Amino acid sequence: MTLPDARVNKNLQGPGVRAQVQRVGGYLAGMIMPNIGAFIAWGLIAALFIKTGWLPNPVLAQLVAPMLYYLLPVLIGYTGGRMVHGQRGAVIGAIATAGVIVGGLPQLPTFDGGTPMFLGAMILGPLAAFVLRLLDKAIDGKIPSGFEMLVDNFSLGILGLLFAILGVLGVGPVLSVLIGVLAAGVDFLVKAGLLPLASLFVEPAKVLFLNNAINHGIFTPLAAIDVQATGESILFMVESNPGAGLGLLLAFMFFGPKKLRPATPGAIIIHFLGGIHEIYFPYVLMKPVMILATIAGSMSGLFVATWLHAGLVAAASPGSIIAYFLVTPPGGHLAMIATVTTATVVSFVVASALLKFGRGQDDADTEVADDTVTTMGNDLLAAPGASAAAGVRTINGGDVKRLVIACDAGMGSSVMVASQMKKRLAPYGVEVTHTPVDSIPADAQVVLTQDGLVNRAVATAPHAVVVPFANYMGDPAFDRVEKAVKERRLLSPTGLGELTGAPHTSADPEASAAPKKRKKTLDAGVLPKGNVRLGLTARDKEDAIRQAGAVLVSGGAADPGYIDGMLARELQTSTFLGAGVAIPHGTNEARAHIKSAALGFLQFPDGIDWDGQTAYVIIPIASNSDEHIGVLSALASTLADKTKSAKLRTVTSVDEVLDLLTPEEEE
Repeated sequence: MTLPDARVNKNLQGPGVRAQVQRVGGYLAGMIMPNIGAFIAWGLIAALFIKTGWLPNPVLAQLVAPMLYYLLPVLIGYTGGRMVHGQRGAVIGAIATAGVIVGGLPQLPTFDGGTPMFLGAMILGPLAAFVLRLLDKAIDGKIPSGFEMLVDNFSLGILGLLFAILGVLGVGPVLSVLIGVLAAGVDFLVKAGLLPLASLFVEPAKVLFLNNAINHGIFTPLAAIDVQATGESILFMVESNPGAGLGLLLAFMFFGPKKLRPATPGAIIIHFLGGIHEIYFPYVLMKPVMILATIAGSMSGLFVATWLHAGLVAAASPGSIIAYFLVTPPGGHLAMIATVTTATVVSFVVASALLKFGRGQDDADTEVADDTVTTMGNDLLAAPGASAAAGVRTINGGDVKRLVIACDAGMGSSVMVASQMKKRLAPYGVEVTHTPVDSIPADAQVVLTQDGLVNRAVATAPHAVVVPFANYMGDPAFDRVEKAVKERRLLSPTGLGELTGAPHTSADPEASAAPKKRKKTLDAGVLPKGNVRLGLTARDKEDAIRQAGAVLVSGGAADPGYIDGMLARELQTSTFLGAGVAIPHGTNEARAHIKSAALGFLQFPDGIDWDGQTAYVIIPIASNSDEHIGVLSALASTLADKTKSAKLRTVTSVDEVLDLLTPEEEE
């Protein structure tokens, strides 16, 4: 079962505003998430070795301040710069952050009165990298031969010098004053017992994916100042408390639409134990009134925390209950548990009431309406380079030379669609490739992507026409694209426009003739006989995915961690293709667990419920490159043939399976 899609609620369909806010939030999160390990290391050191820690040690406690004031901001600035301009951006981002750090620490090296410059790193690191990128672009091709290294190094060094000075004399002091004002305001709220009111702003901002910027850019620096004075801080709990999200998910599990309930237990584990709060954001975006539940839960938790003087000694990163236990000071666990429990109970009660305790729930509320594609196209209004007349980006189908199929990881569903579109568009000279949605190339003119990934595709390729599709096999969007190319029609995200010229015809009269084909030799290393399993049974979809992942693990293609990546991928968008076939595979991040390319074939004759569809054949994928494309292309051809497709469900011979999935090539 996939997570709810926030786009089904039309109240959220502004002209790209939500997408822009989420893009900013995602960018800020991108600076924090790669460095979470460093935050955890700092948090554990603080929890163990400061005066109020579990194992007070004045020598080891000396690590806390330098890591907080130097290491973490520099890592953030380095990462932000790298996101903007690669390694050169990373270096200048770190240099600029050093200037901000010094500007925010007037009492070096005692750290008295200083401010951890996470927010400064988020601002100046990427800014410095952006200016360097502009400079590099301006001088590109204008440097005399032999002087490239000299100019590259000195341009970075001189610009880094200027940004470091800006950090020391400008950004650092200004942010110190700003954070000081915020600290005074927060201190007033705490003393007046009004801190819970912060939830009115924090919870809505979280579901717009600004949670990392709020937690690490604002509350962590303020909380660190408290820790130096008192050894703990309630501010670490304002954004990170997992109770509010847990209560919401529990309500959906018991009283939500029936089609969402099977997915919710997995989301609860990821949220509460894994600390990935983003997993519950789509539930709120789908039904915005549910934000009242998380606000109520968070506020009540903070009331209890204030009353019981609860606090943490370091940031709980990620916001997992496990992290909460690790960074709670000695003697503070009962207050912490009461805080989380209260937030959970209140959020659950409010969310359940908003869901009417399951009465009158309509599953249609969670389904994409018939006009979803049209609504999604409206999200692209006013995109850069859009048609002035219609307000939506368009392209003449006859001008399309590069079409990209994008999915989350670029190795499963995108391959299936690419194999179909290559055959359709080959007579017209269109190059069709597949890629992860976050790595769409700059020269892509048209991007086909699953409708749940549209906003990410638009953010990655604002220059392209992004066409969404719902089904991996035979979706009407594929016909629209082919017709636009064939008839030289205007193609937009939502439909076709007028004819713009004579129908496109191939220069080669033989091109449209059906080519003769012959069987290739199937690479036994990609789909070995041992990876074909017939006549299986499974309790549910999760069990089937685990069995499929176990086939890849037992064959040496992946380690066990890849199975978790497969389950996480299924929470994002379903891997069900149609025609009774699903192709579960890991997320882009899960590729680290792949050892070699391989596929599996698992047959479940009795069928498995797969998001309301029935899957009879499961083909798990582990690949970091294109070794599996031939088999998936053959699978696409097989699925298009109803007779062959039916055979996959009932075949009893491993050799017959391999024959059906052996790709063909032109003679």
